[in-house]
Amino acid sequence: MGLFGKKKKDYARFPEGDFEPVLRCSICTGEQVLCARERKTGKLLELTLIRNPRELDDYCDANGLNANEIEKIY
Repeated sequence: MGLFGKKKKDYARFPEGDFEPVLRCSICTGEQVLCARERKTGKLLELTLIRNPRELDDYCDANGLNANEIEKIY
């Protein structure tokens, strides 16, 4: 790595407790936001904006999630 390498991004930690990861997608703009959905109430907690598939993979690797098991909601 050179003198001016890319800084690793610090991702928000996935919350502890009874939460499941969901990807909230916009039909119009294509914007995707990774959220934690509380299983009891269905309340969403926004974690991070996903701009490309690599960001989703990096977040999942950092937090021990499986990107293929994340449900998409519209």
